[in-house]
Amino acid sequence: MLTVSNLRVFYGQSEIIHGLDLDLGPAEIVAVMGRNGMGKTTLMKSLIGIVPAAEGSIRVGDAEVAGLESYRRVAAGLAYVPQGRMIFPAMTVQENIETGLTVTGERAVPEQLYTLFPVLKDMRGRRGGNLSGGQQQQLAIARALASKPRVLLLDEPTEGIQPSIIKDMAKTLCRIRDEIGLTILVSEQVLSFALDMADRVLVIEKGAIVHESPRQGIDEEKVSAFLSV
Repeated sequence: MLTVSNLRVFYGQSEIIHGLDLDLGPAEIVAVMGRNGMGKTTLMKSLIGIVPAAEGSIRVGDAEVAGLESYRRVAAGLAYVPQGRMIFPAMTVQENIETGLTVTGERAVPEQLYTLFPVLKDMRGRRGGNLSGGQQQQLAIARALASKPRVLLLDEPTEGIQPSIIKDMAKTLCRIRDEIGLTILVSEQVLSFALDMADRVLVIEKGAIVHESPRQGIDEEKVSAFLSV
């Protein structure tokens, strides 16, 4: 569903992503883990087109999207929830979600989104800026799902979220995978969260994948060693 081949990304003269390869199947959740500064956010931004790649292929299904502008990648089936959520604070919850409908041409928020995130239905008339961090994260994910993507990119979704909400978020992502059949790529530092929802865990270090394991049978100590400062 998402295939990345020989991806190379630079900031100025510095190469941040070094010939990275990645392959996600349909309805699979993959967690890319790593310490700060190892390339997780740069990878996400390059997949959605915010940061241009110098080289490499990015395919969503059979569609090549490398080189396309971000909005064309969204039309091809990618959706992106950035680090820090970036919701529109002055707009209502419903208005925030409706901004994701522009790709589909629909006008009404699909009821399925409110089923997945019932708190958003209760607060649909409230301004986004008045929501808690966890509620804003749910809103950002719902807005991304409104575009009916094939692949969802989540950058550090647990940042600033309290532990009890993190558990609920993992369950919701599994529901999204199972009920919608969505492929999800998550960049993350919290191993417990990754183990709650990911089918596969990758570790990125200095812009390259240095470890990969299915969730079943994962060597938690080895992954934790990569994540320790």
